[in-house]
Amino acid sequence: MARKENRFEVVFQDGNSLFDGGFRQILVDKETGVHYLTWKAGYGAGITPLLDADGKVVIKKPE
Repeated sequence: MARKENRFEVVFQDGNSLFDGGFRQILVDKETGVHYLTWKAGYGAGITPLLDADGKVVIKKPE
């Protein structure tokens, strides 16, 4: 079976999931270019599209 490439690329990460601030990452979908903000702390986690100052989804078109 062929190995599937990772669809998401981590472009930023900060923090630690063991402390109050949590662990944050920005992921980029290699197919669509959409940026996602993820957050994890303790047993909780969340993911949302990253928005610019105008409230539009941040998209960097794949090269």
